[in-house]
Amino acid sequence: MKRLWFAALVLVLSSAAVSAQTDWNLRADEDGIKVYTSLVPGSKIKGIKVEARFDATAPQLVALLMDIKTSTDWVYHLKSAIVLKQVSASELYYYSEVSLPWPAANRDFVAHLTVTQDPDTKVVTIDGPAVPGFVPEKKGIVRVNESVGKWLITPVGNDKVSVVYTLHMDPGGGLPSWLVNMFAAEAPMKVFKSMRKQLEKPAYRNTELAFVVN
Repeated sequence: MKRLWFAALVLVLSSAAVSAQTDWNLRADEDGIKVYTSLVPGSKIKGIKVEARFDATAPQLVALLMDIKTSTDWVYHLKSAIVLKQVSASELYYYSEVSLPWPAANRDFVAHLTVTQDPDTKVVTIDGPAVPGFVPEKKGIVRVNESVGKWLITPVGNDKVSVVYTLHMDPGGGLPSWLVNMFAAEAPMKVFKSMRKQLEKPAYRNTELAFVVN
């Protein structure tokens, strides 16, 4: 269990986009989900890339990722997640707290999600940098302030999408980098499998969005 909660933190708290990395090393390959890690210049924490395909449309997957209130159902060790400001259907700010067992302190962050779609390729990009403010820091919880994650969602026909998720993080608070790196592949695999199950729920069937076309 301990190694899973360290791994969960790697996935939930993402802090510098690493999509430009090219020296990816395959760490896990299960059920059509591939997890890679890569060295990142200037950081002791490795970058992570996840590649997968889902039997879903781009609107369905975007709807799931923007449905903050249900993220605790499928994101491992996510204690809470609430929308702080809904700017538009394609943009919002939200607060999340990640639960870690004693003696490690919980982590929290505020993220700014924005969804855009290329009108020609139909590729959807979801950016989610952490932003300061909105919520005061809480006693006993380590705030993650430097965080950026990126989703690239590409329709591949017949109600299927290809997904690439890249991230890099530093959880802070004294967690050693070697320990974070050791379990970097576990949480992404677990979360992507949970996403696949979550997409099967009736709430996401036949989803249509005005700002995302399939």
